[in-house]
Amino acid sequence: MTAMDPVDWLDDDQQRIWRSFLRTNSLMNQELDRDLRQRDGLTLVEYGILVSLSEAEGQRVRMRHLADSVIVSKSRLSHQIARLERDGYVRRESCSQDRRGSWAVLTEHGEKALSEAAPGHVARVRECLFDRLTSEQVERLGEIMGVLEDGLRERTRR
Repeated sequence: MTAMDPVDWLDDDQQRIWRSFLRTNSLMNQELDRDLRQRDGLTLVEYGILVSLSEAEGQRVRMRHLADSVIVSKSRLSHQIARLERDGYVRRESCSQDRRGSWAVLTEHGEKALSEAAPGHVARVRECLFDRLTSEQVERLGEIMGVLEDGLRERTRR
């Protein structure tokens, strides 16, 4: 799109839906982050890091891949990993294949913290999202989110 191209403005319904999406996303992230901080002393991003590590083979992930999986910038990831490392939840290991790269590795202490935080977090996610929807709405939401995510991932690959 250039400055000379006409703008295809959102109509009233699209504008309402777009703004509702932004507010809902923000409110959900704030609520889940607040809940995790109060209950478990973890941020939502830190929880996401621990989950990603727990699901990875050998409970270890290259730092550059971890940033993509938890959807944060590399600088924010580095800050979060430093905090998790300080608290004993994660350790960094050098990567023998790439001297510039490093691994983030889940520790036993991190695994324990995650297993303690997960039940409450899952309950809060259910309360904030899934319990408010019918099974048909959940199915439609899953389809919609899949279409949106696939489209955005396709654009980033170009």
